Amino acid sequence: MGMKMKIKKKDRVIVIAGKDKGKIGEVTAVMPKENRVIVAGVNMVTRHAKASQKDQGGIKHMEASIHASNVAHIDPKDNKPVRVGFKMVKDTKVRFAKRSGEVID
Repeated sequence: MGMKMKIKKKDRVIVIAGKDKGKIGEVTAVMPKENRVIVAGVNMVTRHAKASQKDQGGIKHMEASIHASNVAHIDPKDNKPVRVGFKMVKDTKVRFAKRSGEVID
């Protein structure tokens, strides 16, 4: 079973490890059970698809999932990787950047 993830859909993240290190993208899907995320334009793979009635076959390029530990949030203030914490603001739990204190949600 996966941990509670601090990354959500539509977050801007930077890849901190792997072949795409340094790339910045937006999270398009989150898989909390596997502790993985899909980031737009990162970890591109090639698939050979067979033609069907709905879709023409051919070589398809798509994003594969990447482990959540290999991405970090981008600080809204200075666009650098940042760790994320939780705090209570007016009886609601929000995520904030530990570097600048800026609220992410």
